[in-house]
Amino acid sequence: MTATSEFHHQDILALGRQLRPAVIAIDGPAASGKSTLGFRLAGLLDYLFLDTGVMYRAVTWAVLAQGIACGDEAAVGDCAHAVDIDIRAPGADQQDGRHTTVLVDGRDVTWLIRAPEVDRNVSVVSAYPEVRRALTAKQRQIAHRYGRGDADRPGIVLVGRDTGTVVVPDAALKLYVDATPEERARRRHRELEKQGKPVDYDQVLADMIRRDRIDSERAVAPLRPADDAIRIDNTGQDAGATLAQAVRVLRQKVASD
Repeated sequence: MTATSEFHHQDILALGRQLRPAVIAIDGPAASGKSTLGFRLAGLLDYLFLDTGVMYRAVTWAVLAQGIACGDEAAVGDCAHAVDIDIRAPGADQQDGRHTTVLVDGRDVTWLIRAPEVDRNVSVVSAYPEVRRALTAKQRQIAHRYGRGDADRPGIVLVGRDTGTVVVPDAALKLYVDATPEERARRRHRELEKQGKPVDYDQVLADMIRRDRIDSERAVAPLRPADDAIRIDNTGQDAGATLAQAVRVLRQKVASD
């Protein structure tokens, strides 16, 4: 059963307008389905969708493209401050499955930032304090503007690894979406194959486990659920069922406030 069959669309829109601040934070590990959930939930609520992870991926791609060693913390931090990252809604000619269009210095890198090389290095890059400072401030500014109702949409859904703990700890609703490493590796493996990028499943799984460890053990903003986050384990669950579960949680949250 999907959220749209379980609730009338206008009813869901009304829920979004009752949430204050109008900010939903969704965190979770790689390939947990958090971006798909965030995108679809934002669409139901007419909220802005912001996947904060694409900004870290964009910086990682820029670092690699410029030939900067990912282990050179100072150079990576300088790149994070200097690079121009723009996030836009997909255009009419960009209906290729993307949730947003990601531009780095004017170049469309939406699919380039999903390359295995970026997967292997994004956790290292995103762990640097200067990189996080460069991107967190902008994410927080956007979230607060939409959360107050001072923008072109009535609210915002942010997705990432530290949105509920660091970027917007005052979010009205926080979700933590997870699945087993094997399930998440299968999802990423299928995604890469569909993009014509054949990669060995065992390598994808090894990279996934390594990334989970780095994300969870980093000193700055480690991956973890916020104390007040609602956990959703979607192992073996399709995107529609996960969305329906999130809408039920949202309804309960609004009713309890």
